[in-house]
Amino acid sequence: MNPEVTDFIEALKEPWHRELSVSLREVVHQAIPDALERIQYKKPHFLKNGKYAAVISTSKDAVSFTIFNAAALELPEGMFEGPEERKTLKLRKGDTVPSEQLAAWVGQAAGTL
Repeated sequence: MNPEVTDFIEALKEPWHRELSVSLREVVHQAIPDALERIQYKKPHFLKNGKYAAVISTSKDAVSFTIFNAAALELPEGMFEGPEERKTLKLRKGDTVPSEQLAAWVGQAAGTL
């Protein structure tokens, strides 16, 4: 794990931002054990074979998690936003990360990277 990503998450002001980000990071590493982490565009990005697999971003009222290479995924209607090649899940204060299902989707999407 990249210390820059750890520092980024630890520096988040809202405790719920930190908690969700830690959970999402764990999901990525569960799905892609060899994922490379880096801070790019001021956000934690996760790569497989040099290609984007996922990204975490925070805003005042949400923690967003984007899965790249998502065109082949069968996702529940209304849960994700974005174009077919990258889908974003927005989590808000009080939400929990659907870890098992999310890890399955991330793993499936990253499987062809």
